Amino acid sequence: MSDDFHIDTLAVRAGTARSEFHEHSEALFLTSSFVFDSAAQAAARFKGEEPGPIYARFTNPTVTMFETRLAALEGAERCVAFASGMAAILATVMGLMKAGEHVVASRSLFGATVQLFGNILGRFGVETTFVSATDPQEWRRAVRPNTRLFFLESPSNPMTEVSDIAALAAIAKACGAWLAVDNCFCSPALQQPLKLGADLVIHSATKYLDGQGRVLGGAVLGGKDLLEGVFGFLRTAGPTLSAFNAWVLLKGMETLALRMERHSRSALELARWLEAQPWVARVFYPGLESHPQHELAMRQQKSGGGIVSFEVKGGREAAWHVIDRTRMLSITANLGDAKSTITHPATTTHGRLSEEQRAAAGISEGLLRVAVGLESVADIEADLLRGARA
Repeated sequence: MSDDFHIDTLAVRAGTARSEFHEHSEALFLTSSFVFDSAAQAAARFKGEEPGPIYARFTNPTVTMFETRLAALEGAERCVAFASGMAAILATVMGLMKAGEHVVASRSLFGATVQLFGNILGRFGVETTFVSATDPQEWRRAVRPNTRLFFLESPSNPMTEVSDIAALAAIAKACGAWLAVDNCFCSPALQQPLKLGADLVIHSATKYLDGQGRVLGGAVLGGKDLLEGVFGFLRTAGPTLSAFNAWVLLKGMETLALRMERHSRSALELARWLEAQPWVARVFYPGLESHPQHELAMRQQKSGGGIVSFEVKGGREAAWHVIDRTRMLSITANLGDAKSTITHPATTTHGRLSEEQRAAAGISEGLLRVAVGLESVADIEADLLRGARA
């Protein structure tokens, strides 16, 4: 579709490719392989001399529609889809880097991402230095001659720290590295990192792109040539997004802009209410004026997003007391759902980190993370009050 369309329209229309039956809804191609007209055509497809599907591990029309739509939303030349967000991050490193090279990453990352960079990739000779998400000078000082990748989340999970994407992009470019931004918390409806100078955008499509907690998915977006290595890893290793999941994600993206507007509006209302509660020590939400990077967030993002983290007085015991007395909120570590969720990051999403790593990331025993859904904010507030201790 033309770039002249607004993001709301692209979320509904971009990428749709109709079969000979001219279906209105996107078609779901449930097949493992595709049949060729001749041996010559099969050879041409495998060599890349003729476009067209080959094998569903790396070519499926439904998955291609998802990739095309998400690329349109992010303003990217190309998108490569994966089975999950973590698979997308792994493929980025495996497709673009080699043993002996170096990553600079924010220490404010999802727990599994920290494990991947800090432990697993190190066994294959890719070393990572973790730095502050909010201090560009730490990134500059961490650069080595073999640095090839900067990696961050903005806003971060769970503390909603906001990184200066443009500043980090400039530092990365100066040292010959790529900047990859995990855009999971905002989605392209609220933030487009490529327009701020990033080279790569990562998504856990499981979250807001789906929006209803139904399926897993992931994606890497960026320049056409840069993503060739990422696609090569997918084609060989096969961490493939299924056609069915791609179809569900296509349906989810149709309402993305509407949902993100509502998530953000409700989250800001909840965050302001939490700041006024005597049992809450501190609230972390980019839309609040009290947030350390509020001004930056409002420049980079359309709104604050749907994630509110807050520290309750009384540590883990008080935090668990709030969780265990909820009757509506879903006690689960997922986010981006129409249903509001609540979790205790120190013992769930970031439970595999050491105590020192959690402390460095600001994750205390009293911290709770609420992914604000589409319910009444008044009902969310009432649910949290059931376990509040003044």
